[in-house]
Amino acid sequence: MRSFDLTPYRRSMVGFDRLFDLLENSTRAASAGDNFPPFDLERLAEDRYRITLAVAGFKAEEIDITAQQNLLLVTGKKDQSPDRSRFLHSGIATRSFERRFELADFVRVEAAALADGLLTIDLVREVPEAMKPQKIAITRDTPAPVIEQRDAA
Repeated sequence: MRSFDLTPYRRSMVGFDRLFDLLENSTRAASAGDNFPPFDLERLAEDRYRITLAVAGFKAEEIDITAQQNLLLVTGKKDQSPDRSRFLHSGIATRSFERRFELADFVRVEAAALADGLLTIDLVREVPEAMKPQKIAITRDTPAPVIEQRDAA
């Protein structure tokens, strides 16, 4: 995979450090080649998303979903039963896994469900009212307030 030098952008864009770090980390992770378990990302609506992971063979109690600020961590730990030696071929993956998803601000996990070997995690972005764009009314003929500075004695 190609890596991009983001240095020129870092110099001219203020406050985007987290975005640049995410881009660099995702490039590094993609080159590492760990693709287990496979997953889909869907956009269901303007502020609704779904992650679907293929976790065939895992039970709900073997999967842990942890949501922290801006991070969703999905881990699976399969119990290794001692009777696996009777299999002539074992093609169903039973290895432990860890998947990390970086979440945007104000994205939270709404629900998670496991059915037919697919783990679905529904996400919703809820921007607080105080953070939403606001229309500012412009008044006419009102002078700006004068702020007086007092000299320190």
